[in-house]
Amino acid sequence: MEEKNMQEVLQKAEVLIEALPYIQRFNRKIIVVKYGGSAMVDEELKKHVIQDVTLLKLVGFKPIIVHGGGKEISRWVGKVGMEPEFVNGLRKTDEATMEIAEMVLNKVNKSLVKLVQELGVNAIGISGKDGGLLKVEKKYSDGQDIGYVGEITEVNPKILYDLLEKDFLPIVCPVGMDENFDSYNINVAYA
Repeated sequence: MEEKNMQEVLQKAEVLIEALPYIQRFNRKIIVVKYGGSAMVDEELKKHVIQDVTLLKLVGFKPIIVHGGGKEISRWVGKVGMEPEFVNGLRKTDEATMEIAEMVLNKVNKSLVKLVQELGVNAIGISGKDGGLLKVEKKYSDGQDIGYVGEITEVNPKILYDLLEKDFLPIVCPVGMDENFDSYNINVAYA
């Protein structure tokens, strides 16, 4: 048994020694982690991703998570008796779907905050609407109107810098506002 424990300790030490140059190089650097797709559906994989991002924070990096939630949005759209519609791989988002999307994305956001905080790191979930973080304009797909889907035109990172300075791990919900303060879903895969 002792031989097995010693082997595990040596393997962990090797991993840390190999990682040390990267930890030193990226210490105190901002790293944006785009998190979505299947990694959000599998609960075990979700925990591992969050553990890895939390570890980055604990070794001196400044991660920011920008998450998706498309599969969960589709599930909730179906729950209310609507049919999800896609145009060229992008969700067509009418007003009712946008309301569901925002609700679901905020729910996903707070569940990620919980996972991070359970690991001992302070996290704050924010929307791209908060503090004018993400300004968008209506996105079209090959000239087709796909509703309340936004394309990022401007990022105001001040709120993120403030949170990082106060030692929080920001978790960003992909919803932005246009010049008329209308909400738009932002597909994280294209952000």
